[in-house]
Amino acid sequence: MPTLFDPLTAGALSLANRVVMAPLTRNRSPNAIPPPRTALYYAQRATAGLLVTEATAITQQGQGYADVPGLYAPEQLEGWRRVTDAVHAEGGRIVVQLWHVGRISHTSLQPDGQAPVAPSAIAARSKTFIHDADGNGAFVDTSTPRALELDELPGIVEDYRRAARAAIDAGFDGVEVHAANGYLIDQFLRSGSNARTDAYGGSIENRARFLGDVMRAVVEEIGGDRTGIRISPVTPANDAYDPDPQPLFAHVAEVLAPLDLAFVHIIEGATGGERDYTQGDAPFDYAALKATYAQAGGRGAWIVNNDYDKSDAEAAIGSGHADAVAFGRPFIANPDLVRRLREDAPLNTLDQATLYGGGDAGYTDYPTLD
Repeated sequence: MPTLFDPLTAGALSLANRVVMAPLTRNRSPNAIPPPRTALYYAQRATAGLLVTEATAITQQGQGYADVPGLYAPEQLEGWRRVTDAVHAEGGRIVVQLWHVGRISHTSLQPDGQAPVAPSAIAARSKTFIHDADGNGAFVDTSTPRALELDELPGIVEDYRRAARAAIDAGFDGVEVHAANGYLIDQFLRSGSNARTDAYGGSIENRARFLGDVMRAVVEEIGGDRTGIRISPVTPANDAYDPDPQPLFAHVAEVLAPLDLAFVHIIEGATGGERDYTQGDAPFDYAALKATYAQAGGRGAWIVNNDYDKSDAEAAIGSGHADAVAFGRPFIANPDLVRRLREDAPLNTLDQATLYGGGDAGYTDYPTLD
């Protein structure tokens, strides 16, 4: 029976343990460039079996928040190269999360002040973080998006392909495609944000078409064994909604299975909330989703996420519910989280005030057991 601290092979990724650092937005990359302190931040946490970076925009159009990193300009890639070099020097493995926010953005963040793009021109009941005219941070309502034209979609698919290649060139061990939490791919999946009447809207098969296009392009570029995906079947994050998520995500699993992915990363329940959160008429059956993926030929490592503690994580791995468990905020305050879990040591307290933006405080200055 595997344990949380046993090695795991996920495609081409050899992981020292089954503790994964979840992607965590920190808003510390002015001009979308990861600064030198970001290399230290990830290197401090390199004892995780796998590090998944904060969500990283594939283009300026994909940006949705101030001071989040990108993966589309030379200076951004230089910043990420510092990170990958630092993590590898500590013996770690790291993948970058590829992000297009779709409608979860603001005109001030978009090229030439244009409207954000989305499957349909439906505004999200959500907020984003921008700098106001005086340079101060402020939370504002997301801007109403425009619907993407059919002939624009291949270009965005190519943006994902280019970003995946850039990630490998910058030294990452692979990528995680962000298809969760109400961002662009998730917006296509869900009927609450997709009112299209063309080949990318309406039926489940049509709404999942864009996800399939993106994933095949990324896999063709860098290989399925270096590609993962993150999904969130029932989260209400960023106004994500579908009344019948079980058949929708069963189809998603069938789309993903033939791609020989390194891993599938599932947020169970409401992101940052209850794991038993229900969207639609019945509780979501995660075991059935995993079984559908396996029956369709999927072999990627199954990573679960959302408010797991050590006991929950050990039970999930020991029972076969998951191959690995992703931890989020505990990794922020505990750079040596793997050791603390292994030794049942107390955890540092998270400083909520320094989660987003700022410098070293609350970022690289949390103490280890040593």
